[in-house]
Amino acid sequence: MASPFSPATAAPAASPALFSASTSRPLSLAAAAATAVSARIPSRRGFRRGRFTVCNVAAPSATEQEAKAAGAKESQRPVYPFAAIVGQDEMKLCLLLNVIDPKIGGVMIMGDRGTGKSTTVRSLVDLLPDIRVVVGDPFNSDPDDPEVMGPEVRERVLEGDKLPVVTAKITMVDLPLGATEDRVCGTIDIEKALTDGVKAFEPGLLAKANRGILYVDEVNLLDDHLVDVLLDSAASGWNTVEREGISISHPARFILIGSGNPEEGELRPQLLDRFGMHAQVGTVRDAELRVKIVEERARFDRDPKAFRESYLEEQEKLQQQISSARSNLGAVQIDHDLRVKISKVCAELNVDGLRGDIVTNRAAKALAALKGRDTVTVEDIATVIPNCLRHRLRKDPLESIDSGLLVVEKFYEVFT
Repeated sequence: MASPFSPATAAPAASPALFSASTSRPLSLAAAAATAVSARIPSRRGFRRGRFTVCNVAAPSATEQEAKAAGAKESQRPVYPFAAIVGQDEMKLCLLLNVIDPKIGGVMIMGDRGTGKSTTVRSLVDLLPDIRVVVGDPFNSDPDDPEVMGPEVRERVLEGDKLPVVTAKITMVDLPLGATEDRVCGTIDIEKALTDGVKAFEPGLLAKANRGILYVDEVNLLDDHLVDVLLDSAASGWNTVEREGISISHPARFILIGSGNPEEGELRPQLLDRFGMHAQVGTVRDAELRVKIVEERARFDRDPKAFRESYLEEQEKLQQQISSARSNLGAVQIDHDLRVKISKVCAELNVDGLRGDIVTNRAAKALAALKGRDTVTVEDIATVIPNCLRHRLRKDPLESIDSGLLVVEKFYEVFT
């Protein structure tokens, strides 16, 4: 079949279609091809001449989706159990609170190399709860919440279609440092747009991470252009792809988890502020604990399946605790005077904006729900406030005291 770019099908050189109306200069080859293709597109029901329709990449059916999930579960490499991790309580608590309330906004984990940061984050996969998603939708759309629906699902809802729904685990997506912007944001198949007259959008990692977790290891080494993309999506909750004059937007609401070593470089303040909580991880100094960690890791390497089975009961107990906390989160209350004191701490520490106040309130409620209570106590606030405010303080190069200790001192000054 002849190509639209071959001499047989190209427009004559003197054709007005190949010249700009204002400058009389030749248009680009892509523009000329677009003009030629749009002229050949037939006018039919549901399709206007010269207009593109939105069409996502083919997504799996319910049966295929379930079979794929089951196959992936069997074939995936074994993950170190979350319950088997020794120490690092601050990091584990921050991760659990974000699973209970994703609106906390994620967690930044900074610490020495070899302290189990990546292992702990990836072990969270086993504890992630199930969510309801629309079958065949690449954006993990929520059938009940229009704010996290993809464009096609939203149109089907407006037309009154009944949506097929399946239960699936919250996904965790790894963002590698070498990823390209097209792979992260998604891209548009220009060839299909020109030949078939449809926008064929191939979703990227941000689409896959919608309603899930986006994990960036060594986030302080991430390229600036990818940091800009993450900032934009984290701020708006939507990802917009602009390619060749075509625009597609889809929801991209995810829990952003990052880890890194401060010796390898600082994180941009704009991105650091997007993380709801900040956890500091240090090397374990106790000799007995170090021996226990080494022995547990050796057991896991020898027989991962048997090691995971030995922690199965603890994992299930933790899963039930998280599920119960998520369902009871809405009933947790925090007294007005405690809210005032939280805001007073933020104001006296000169924290910019109100994000610190909001995150501290949310994290305190999530901790109360995790402990099975419906009221926030002062102890809950004391536990979470250093992690919520530590990274929001302005850096003073002459200050020798740790920013977390500054938050703790100010907390006790205000609350007592």
